[in-house]
Amino acid sequence: MKSILLLLLVLAAVGCKPVPSPNAAPLAARTTKLEHALHDGESLLLANGVEHWVRIAAAARATIPVVVIHGGPGGNNYAFEHTIGPELERYATVLYYEQRGCGRSKAPSDHDYAMSTLVADLEALRERLGLERIHLLGYSFGGALALEYAIAHPDRVDHMILQAPMFGHLERTRALQIDAFDVVSKGEMHERVRGILRAPGGDEEHIEQIWKVVDTKTVDALLFHDPAKAAPMRKLWAESHLGGPNQEMAQTYSKPQPGDPLLWRARGLDTRALVMVGLYDRNVGVDGPRELSQALSRADFVVFDASAHFPDLEEPDKYADTVKAFLGKR
Repeated sequence: MKSILLLLLVLAAVGCKPVPSPNAAPLAARTTKLEHALHDGESLLLANGVEHWVRIAAAARATIPVVVIHGGPGGNNYAFEHTIGPELERYATVLYYEQRGCGRSKAPSDHDYAMSTLVADLEALRERLGLERIHLLGYSFGGALALEYAIAHPDRVDHMILQAPMFGHLERTRALQIDAFDVVSKGEMHERVRGILRAPGGDEEHIEQIWKVVDTKTVDALLFHDPAKAAPMRKLWAESHLGGPNQEMAQTYSKPQPGDPLLWRARGLDTRALVMVGLYDRNVGVDGPRELSQALSRADFVVFDASAHFPDLEEPDKYADTVKAFLGKR
């Protein structure tokens, strides 16, 4: 269980006063008729019988909202909204929300965490807020949810940003992590990892055991190109008081999902898309996101050459500039 949580978890992972910008006009001009009704602040909004935590920031910019979809499965948006989020708010209305049973949202009494339900929740929230169209920004597992929503409701998505998207291929991800731990672990920790890999069993058993023994230093080396960048992130996780990810939700996605693979169903999707990944991302690798960008009809592909799984934290200026430029494209 722990291996799947940390396998997919983005790790988990202020309303902003408008700042005039000479470059804001192209985005501000693209509004939908009801977006001016949005107001900064947080609330719990009912969607499909579950109260979802939502926070709107920079509503006065009146752009098509960028809906931020957190990773996990089972994480939250706290770190994102306190790091790169305010940079996005400088030029766009941003809508943060947390999936059912995650972070500050309530858990469903029926324990339903199916992907189709998560898509239906997001659609219900869009309708509740009176938004004709939205931008999606999904990171890690949130990238998969963003993609599923765009496939189900292509007429509602203006632009789609997929940061280090995870869309299946559990076997590939396990193999990537095993190789990565073999590289980043040092000294006695490396010997323990090698001992596990020499023991009987397949990748699933091995990565499960590795996650049980690795220390914080080794995990940080896995997730960050510059492990020093991990300290602020860990401080935010502790500050949030939100605890760990929703384990029941994570368990739902610990096995391959039914139906055709997401990559197949995404082929030919005409939504304007940006796929981003860190060159040193050892959770998803570079090849998978590249394949996804090639499968989509109108996708840009950007590799951050000084980042691992968190380009928003390791290269925030480039990240914010890349997103801004993309949202200005037609």
